[in-house]
Amino acid sequence: METIYLLFGPDDDDALTVHNMCLRAIVVSAYCLALLRISGRRSMALGTPIDNVYAILLGAVLSRAITGASPFFPTVSAAACITLLHRVISQLSMRSKSIGRVVKGQAKIVYRNGVFHEKNMRYCRMSRRDLMAGVRLSSGLDSLEKIKTIYVERNGRISVIRKEQKQ
Repeated sequence: METIYLLFGPDDDDALTVHNMCLRAIVVSAYCLALLRISGRRSMALGTPIDNVYAILLGAVLSRAITGASPFFPTVSAAACITLLHRVISQLSMRSKSIGRVVKGQAKIVYRNGVFHEKNMRYCRMSRRDLMAGVRLSSGLDSLEKIKTIYVERNGRISVIRKEQKQ
């Protein structure tokens, strides 16, 4: 126990040395990599808003372990709980359409056949200029003439369905 105390320092941020914080940073980095492997490939790829929330939450909790703002071992245990909770919620969302809709949301149609769906655009907090920026980025088109439908996907990205070309 004395060796751990010597290496990691006390759970008091005022008494940590540079050596203690560097060692904590190395251990937390390796631990974070392990947590990312446990949580799954997509989970921390910042896909959906809930994935963003978990990534930020995990970073905030683990930073407290490095700086000594919270006790080291309870803090890394809390990070493991957050990761496992995210994994469970992801699994439930994958298996249940209704849970997936609550956790991840659903795609919204914001434009179809020449008509803007203003209600969905307001829900997505999106102006026509924002929509056109997304259209240009996702499809390379700069007008709506060749577009049938535009979606704002669950992850916030814009998808464009082009009109079928007449032969």
